[in-house]
Amino acid sequence: MLSKRTIIGLIVGSAIIAIGGYSLILHIGTITINENYVVAVGDSTIYTIPAPAHTRQTMTITGDAFDMKLQSPGDGLQIPTTSYKKEVSLDWTHLIEGETKIQIQNTGNTELTITGVLIRSSDPIWFTYDLMVITAGMVIIGFSMGFTLRKPKGF
Repeated sequence: MLSKRTIIGLIVGSAIIAIGGYSLILHIGTITINENYVVAVGDSTIYTIPAPAHTRQTMTITGDAFDMKLQSPGDGLQIPTTSYKKEVSLDWTHLIEGETKIQIQNTGNTELTITGVLIRSSDPIWFTYDLMVITAGMVIIGFSMGFTLRKPKGF
């Protein structure tokens, strides 16, 4: 017969393993990010987008005035530091696996709005993190199974 502590440990450990497994499945492959960001007057932001080959990226930047520089891997889209007014729409595809770097500086008198759909590759650290969560669930189940052992006489 299992004790209450063992049953609780099995339930909690199984739930933690399930959460870690689900997260592990989510972190396999590419991740789609729907970006909606606001840059204050005078501020700047930098995007680094690691992506596999043949992934399409789209971004729209709207504001009074701003400077932008974009570097895509390989022979992809390359934009030197250029000043823009009102709006610019970017649509490019990663030709090879690598990082796109975008630097945006708000030089206008209003806030800058950045929207877009960015597809990036998953960070390997999440794989390790998910495995650690699964291992923690196994440890909880292991400790809870210790409560089913019979206690020696005298305890």
